[in-house]
Amino acid sequence: MMPGPTQILIIILLLIVVFGASRVPTIMENLAKGITSFKKGLKEGDSDKITENSERAIENPKSEDVKSEDTDKADG
Repeated sequence: MMPGPTQILIIILLLIVVFGASRVPTIMENLAKGITSFKKGLKEGDSDKITENSERAIENPKSEDVKSEDTDKADG
């Protein structure tokens, strides 16, 4: 369930009261930097997996040969 506009306004007012008007922009900026860093890390992790898989395929080309031998035995 998504919070409504009134609930969001109450949360913003509570943040201002608790942290003060001068600190809220700094907190939001740091939050945005954290989200950006997290997304960047996810992208780098995906590219690392792709690189690992391609390196394994280059190092172990015999995996395709094993598959073809298995099909030959089944036909045999």
